[in-house]
Amino acid sequence: MSVEAGTGSLVNPAPSTAIGGTAASLPRGRHDLTRDQVEQSQRLRLAVAMAEACVGRGYADTPVAAVLELAGVSRQTFYALHANKLECFLEALDLVGEVLTARMGAALLASERPPLDRAIDAFDRYLEAIADHPAFARLYVVEVHAAGPDALAYLLGKQDPDGRFACEAFVAGVSALVTLPLATGDVDSIAALRSPLVGRLRALAAEL
Repeated sequence: MSVEAGTGSLVNPAPSTAIGGTAASLPRGRHDLTRDQVEQSQRLRLAVAMAEACVGRGYADTPVAAVLELAGVSRQTFYALHANKLECFLEALDLVGEVLTARMGAALLASERPPLDRAIDAFDRYLEAIADHPAFARLYVVEVHAAGPDALAYLLGKQDPDGRFACEAFVAGVSALVTLPLATGDVDSIAALRSPLVGRLRALAAEL
């Protein structure tokens, strides 16, 4: 069944592709995409647009109209997919969290390497992700609070209460340290954090 849609050429991007650039528009006129494919493309464009808009304005000051303009999606379509602005924002968080998890996951799952080396590699992926895409870094920082401590504690084999607390403190410290450079757009300062923080991660593994 053919479906009427918006303008542009269709590329069905993975989330990581969309974060790296702009989610593509649907093809002009009639096409052979299913309604589910159209909806998936629209949701992706809205999530990317929400993330971009919030970086410049902050969530509270971002009107739905700004998201619609960036996404190239109608207001009617927006409210067919999302009950309100908050629901769209949460979907954007999910998208960015998925991208970050995918980038870090490859390092964490490299089972042939020692656990500490995998933890350092995953940390490198995290810093690279926020340096490569500073427009989405605030969302990355939110996501790492949910996934970081559990992943780090498991990887280092520190699942007792004291070990978990130490891992939570490390993740919270990393998030705090990257916040100011992110706010000022100082990507070099983010890169400079690697050496002292990797040193602290090695010390943490030795202490626990």
